[in-house]
Amino acid sequence: MEKKQEHVRKPDWLKTKISNSEGFKAIKSNLRENRLHTVCEEAKCPNIQECFGDRKTATFMILGDICTRACRFCAVTTGAPTHLDLGEPKRVADSVAAMGLRHVVITAVARDDLADGGSQVFANTVNAIRYRMPQTTVEVLPSDMKGDYESLKTLLDAKPDIFNHNIETVRRLTPSIRHRATYDRSLELLQRVRDMEPDLPTKSSIMVGLGETREEILETMDDLLAHGVEILTIGQYLQPSKKHFPVVRYYDPREFRELKRVARKKGFIHCESGPMVRSSYHADEQVNAAAKRRREQAES
Repeated sequence: MEKKQEHVRKPDWLKTKISNSEGFKAIKSNLRENRLHTVCEEAKCPNIQECFGDRKTATFMILGDICTRACRFCAVTTGAPTHLDLGEPKRVADSVAAMGLRHVVITAVARDDLADGGSQVFANTVNAIRYRMPQTTVEVLPSDMKGDYESLKTLLDAKPDIFNHNIETVRRLTPSIRHRATYDRSLELLQRVRDMEPDLPTKSSIMVGLGETREEILETMDDLLAHGVEILTIGQYLQPSKKHFPVVRYYDPREFRELKRVARKKGFIHCESGPMVRSSYHADEQVNAAAKRRREQAES
């Protein structure tokens, strides 16, 4: 029987202000009109005001809003999806154009009910954005697609600018945190991307505060680097509701700065690390950092 965790009080530096800027309201209105979902809203991201209102970036969540998995850290609804919306890619592209977005992240609920894990809709969405807004950079953030690498190829053939797949937590905690996902399958997926598309920057994310040790975080960094990952984000886990996995502890800003320093020293070309950082935080800067590093490597 799982031991009940004591409630850990949220520190002051994790409190955020609600924005009602015109840019923020306009983006939300456009999303509702086009029947689109963003992980920014579904996952209760603390940076939604900054990204929507100031940075002109957004993370669209395609393939519906019902996930076939029940990860214990995630606020997205779990259940049995009822349909596949083939008109969604065009609506996403139309919204990207209407909002004038500079960088877009395309993620999705896990669709284990689909033979291809939804990879074709992913690819169609990337292609639709390319056609409508060729200057907009596109990052994809899929599930592990159950390890089906034909599905992965379908997605990679659409030529995204960054491939992101989150390891989420350390090896020891993965079985109790990530439903149906495995630590090694995530690493293998990232390695497959590197093997299939050597010039495509890869990225992953770690949540802290779930009970991991510092040594385990460093081991996870090493595992990601060994499988070709170049960009890393590190953020504080926040418990979405009482039914989700409890926060074991909160890291302070100084600890996040130290983790960023270590990540860069180990070899990541870009690292965002902070209490409010999420996988797509400052994603527009990450694609630029990756492009700059590759130009420097080509010239050396």
